[in-house]
Amino acid sequence: MERIMMVAAEGLPFIKSGGLADVIGSLPNEFRARGYDVRVVMPLYKKIAINWHDKFTYLRTYTVNINYEETQVNLFYYIYNDVTYYFIEHQGYFEREAMYGYEDDGERFAFFQKAVLEMLNQIDYFPEIMHCHDWHTGMIAAMCKENFNHDYRYRGIKHVYTIHNLAFQGNFGADMLESCLGLGNYVFDNGNVKFDGGISFLKAGIVYSDKITTVSPSYAEEIKTTQFGERMDAVLRFREADLCGVVNGIDTKMWDPESDALITKNYTFKTYKKGKAENKKALQKKLGLEVDENVMMLGLVSRLTWQKGIYLIIEQLFNICNQPIQLVILGSGEAGLEEKLREAEWGNKGKVCFYCGYNEALSHEIYAASDLFLMPSLFEPCGISQLISMHYGTLPLVRETGGLKDTVQPYNQYTGEGCGFSFANYNSNDMMHVLWEAIDLYYNNPTAWKGIVKNAMEKDVSWAQSAEFYLGIYRELCGE
Repeated sequence: MERIMMVAAEGLPFIKSGGLADVIGSLPNEFRARGYDVRVVMPLYKKIAINWHDKFTYLRTYTVNINYEETQVNLFYYIYNDVTYYFIEHQGYFEREAMYGYEDDGERFAFFQKAVLEMLNQIDYFPEIMHCHDWHTGMIAAMCKENFNHDYRYRGIKHVYTIHNLAFQGNFGADMLESCLGLGNYVFDNGNVKFDGGISFLKAGIVYSDKITTVSPSYAEEIKTTQFGERMDAVLRFREADLCGVVNGIDTKMWDPESDALITKNYTFKTYKKGKAENKKALQKKLGLEVDENVMMLGLVSRLTWQKGIYLIIEQLFNICNQPIQLVILGSGEAGLEEKLREAEWGNKGKVCFYCGYNEALSHEIYAASDLFLMPSLFEPCGISQLISMHYGTLPLVRETGGLKDTVQPYNQYTGEGCGFSFANYNSNDMMHVLWEAIDLYYNNPTAWKGIVKNAMEKDVSWAQSAEFYLGIYRELCGE
C-alpha cells in the first residue's frame, strides 16, 4: 500500500467549522512523514477562495452530470507541508457565505462526490485506500461499487469511512438518487441507502464502506445504543464487526506551550507555574478581569449548544460565580445561552468574561492562562479541547462520555494518578461537586495539583499512535 486519498468537507489550514477540520489538518501529515503518498480533496469555498486562491495551481476542467445536465468542474491543487490538496471549484455551489445549511446541500455534495470520483480518472490517480469523512462524502463508496463496478480501477479501491458526529446524517429526498447520484432505485428498495422514507448519505457510507471508524472507542460503543445511536444504531450494530473507535490527536507543533507564538509567555512543565502566572496576568488585563496571578481561572472554548453541556454551567452559574475563581468563556451558539452568559458577565464584572464569537489567538491565550478547563458534554465523539488543555497544563473537568472518557483519566487521591477531573451523570450537581473538589485541591494541596499537571503535560496527545492504528486498518484491507 502506497497511495491514500482523504475526502472531506473541510480541513485546516484552509477552513474550519469543527473537529473534522483539525483531523484533516493533522492526520495526513503523519502519513506523509511515514513515506505514504497521501492526498486530500475538499470543496473550494468562498472563504478559501478569498484567502488562498492566488496560491493554488489550476489543473484542469471537466464535467459531471447533475440533474441530467453536464456541470463544469474546475480542479485546483496546492502542496502544503508536502501533502497535495485538491480543491473542487464550482462558484454556484460552494462560493457562499456558509459551508453548510442550505436547502440544496444534498445536490451540492452529490456534485462534490461525483467530481471527486471523476477527478481520479482525470488525473489518473487511483488510491489503494479512500478515506472519507462524515455525511458529505458518504455516497462515494456506494457510487464506486454501484456505478463503477465494471471498472477495475475503481473496483480495486478499499473504503474507510469515519463518523465524526452521528447527529449529522445528510438525509434527503429519494428523488436525487438517479438525478444527482446516478444510482438506481434498487439501492433504495433494498434498504442500502433508505432512511425515513428518503435517503441518508451517512447510512450509505456505513453500509458500503469496507471499514467504519469513529473518533473514540467509547463513542463506537455508545452509537450502537438507542440512546446515542441517532436512529442509526441498528445499521451500526449490523456492521459492528467492521466498526472501531480511534481517538483523535492534536497537532503538537501548532499547539505547544513551549513555542506557541500566540501566548505571552512560553513554558514547559519545569516552568509552568511562572508561565501560567504571566499568561494569566496578561489575559486578565486584556479582558478587564481583576489582575491576580494566584486566583484559579476556569476556561471554556466551545460552541454554545446543548450537546456541549453548557446548560449544566448555566444551572450552576450562581454557585460557580460565588467561588474564589475567575471564569473566561469563548464561543457562540444558541441565543439563549449567549444571553445568560452576558448576564453572568454583567453581574460579575472583573470575575467573569464572555467573548461571544471565535478568536483563534484568544483561544490559545485561554488554554495557556487557565488552570481548569470545563467540558461537561452531554455527548462528545472525541473532543479536541481536552487534549489541547492537557498539553498546556490546564486540567480538564469533563463528563465521562465518548472521547472524554477515553482520554481524561480522573485524579485518584490515593495513587496520584490522573490527568484531570470527571463526573459520570449528566447532572449539574454532580459537576459542581467535582468542581468544588478541584478548587479545594488547587488552593489547599498545590503539591497534588502539580502532580496532576505533570501527568497531563506528559500525556501523549499527538497523532502518532492513532496514525499507526489507521495504517493498520489500511494494511489489513490491502491484505498486507
